[in-house]
Amino acid sequence: MNIKKSILLRVRIAFLAMVLGAAAIIGRIADLQWMEGSKWRKAAQDKMVRYRQVKATRGNIYSDNGSLMATSLPFYRLAIDPTIPEEKVFNKGVDSLALLLSRFFEDRTPGEYERRLRDVRKNNKAARKDGRREREYLLINHKLVNFQEKKMMESWPIFRGGRMGGGVIFERVDMRYQPFRHLARRTIGFMTQGREGAGLEYSFNTQLAGRDGEALFQRIAGGSWKPLRNSSEVPSEPGYDIQTTIDINIQDVAEASLLRHLLEHQANYGCVVVMEVATGEIKAMANLGRLPSGNYAETYNYAVGQQGRTEPGSTFKLASIIALLEEARIDPTDSINTGNGVLQYYDREMRDSKTGGFGKITIQQAFELSSNVAFVKLMRDHFGTRPNRFFEYLESFGLTRPLGFQMMGEAVPVIKRPNDPGWSGLSLPWMSVGYETQISPLHILTFYNGIANNGVMIQPIIVKEIRSEDRLVEAYSAKVIREKLCTEETLRKVRAMLEGVVARGTAKNIANSDYKIAGKTGTSQKLKNGRYTKSYYTSFVGYFPADKPKYSCIVVIDEPKGIRQYGANVAGPVFKEVADKVYAQDLEMHKQMAAGKWEQEGEFPTIRAGHADELRFICNELGISNHGPQSTDWVVARTSNNSVQWFSRQPKPGQVPDVTGMLLRDALYVLENRGLRVNFTGRGRVVYQSQPAGSLALKGSSINIKLAE
Repeated sequence: MNIKKSILLRVRIAFLAMVLGAAAIIGRIADLQWMEGSKWRKAAQDKMVRYRQVKATRGNIYSDNGSLMATSLPFYRLAIDPTIPEEKVFNKGVDSLALLLSRFFEDRTPGEYERRLRDVRKNNKAARKDGRREREYLLINHKLVNFQEKKMMESWPIFRGGRMGGGVIFERVDMRYQPFRHLARRTIGFMTQGREGAGLEYSFNTQLAGRDGEALFQRIAGGSWKPLRNSSEVPSEPGYDIQTTIDINIQDVAEASLLRHLLEHQANYGCVVVMEVATGEIKAMANLGRLPSGNYAETYNYAVGQQGRTEPGSTFKLASIIALLEEARIDPTDSINTGNGVLQYYDREMRDSKTGGFGKITIQQAFELSSNVAFVKLMRDHFGTRPNRFFEYLESFGLTRPLGFQMMGEAVPVIKRPNDPGWSGLSLPWMSVGYETQISPLHILTFYNGIANNGVMIQPIIVKEIRSEDRLVEAYSAKVIREKLCTEETLRKVRAMLEGVVARGTAKNIANSDYKIAGKTGTSQKLKNGRYTKSYYTSFVGYFPADKPKYSCIVVIDEPKGIRQYGANVAGPVFKEVADKVYAQDLEMHKQMAAGKWEQEGEFPTIRAGHADELRFICNELGISNHGPQSTDWVVARTSNNSVQWFSRQPKPGQVPDVTGMLLRDALYVLENRGLRVNFTGRGRVVYQSQPAGSLALKGSSINIKLAE
């Protein structure tokens, strides 16, 4: 009986042990699953293993025609576990691999690399033999390699076995890249790891950034991390792409012209903004500031931000004249006496730019010649006892509040109110000519754009679409800020005044015979330490063509040095350069070429421009006398006294060639050799090209050519 009890007890104990063992196994599995979650995170950190973010691929930024302005390119950090390759493979390839690594990174000798690889392999084997699970991964070099270099390395000895056979690890690191380099650099902007930044990259970071994932990583030698395959990995989601309104060609023209004039005047900074009148789309936004070295770079967005907000000077007179025409019974043909150009106002003097003054002139002339005295008198007579009424007009013009621009950091306008502490008897007259008020260049441009847009003031935009590959996520269009800035009659009068500024007034130096420009010059003295100095803020803002406005533009150049320090001869020429080149590129604004322009007197075949050898052959076959340079491949023809003379039209490196007069075959050959994408209409010979000859040839940019018989 005792024996049976003993046997029964042993069976029960065995059964209980089996049950407890199974429970322990199940518990262990549960523990492991739990550790895979929250507890594993803490345990992982203690063992140099942790969950880390897997960065999402950042979205791209495109120009208005789809040209890539910013993208993320893959780079790789190189590491290796020398234990993984088989003994035979390792010993056969280690010396060659060490030589290749030494040549590529140029940081160690081949012998040093070989010793490092062998030492890590030996240490890892010893760790495995001793039962230690930790394994050392050798970070080859902190330098990142690009995709092409990675592909090359994958063919090297040992590495060609890949991760499982060769132990090589390529840890991907995305880096931001701007194909056009400096072009619109500050407008595109940047993001730092600390979530600080500027420009579009910062303003649209939520859309561009995507959603980061999470995966398990192991720390390797050199401070880098190696991903470990794990079932709990959370994949990342790539960011959306944004399509801007920026026109690469106009942007290039704006930056090049601005830089040239900043260097000429050794100015403090400058900006150019070009806007499409009807849509409010920003086609170019260039900002250049002077560096301590004397060079210029896009370091701040003066067109939008606080540092660019300043007293605008005479460009503000447009707001004053509209308020006067709307409120008072005056007409541009009315006369006003400006005397000798000096007006005493309390303890201050208001002066005109012309020594001796303008005398008796019309209000139209006062605007065209930018008479400060005339505007102070008009403001005193019609708003002197009702300054609140003038402020109401400024509110109705949308000048007192921010525009709500798409980019962060927009400056808030500073315009005094009659009940503000700083208001004085000088405030109203001084405000009328652009002092005692601060406003950004973009805000001034938006106001002028409203006049060009038949009185409808619209919000400028710089991003028009958010896309996920081919799927449209969100589209933007300009919102209306003010349905009507003024009456039709006032609109007609002020547009005539703005045209008069260029035709007869302060900006007649930028008048153009091909198309009309309307606009206003601005020159204001800089306020420093509470006193106005002889340093100037110069500007020109307007639109073109004046009779059918397509684009508006503002140019600002701060503190020019030298003799010329006024808006007309500092900022005005930049406006003209930009407008001329934009006009030359835009088919819609171009006048139709008169019929018969190409015909020449004399009985000649149609010979205009093309490949020199072919044209000479044609002339020689037809018995036509022809002369000109023999060392050039491309020529243009001119007829003279029953003969043809050749003139070189050899394209210069890096510049857009002149293809007018060429057949389509020759034009395509010359332009595509410059890396340009050609769009053409018509047949015959080229009569128009959108990118001006001699401008910078940007590879991948589009050029439109028009052909005619």
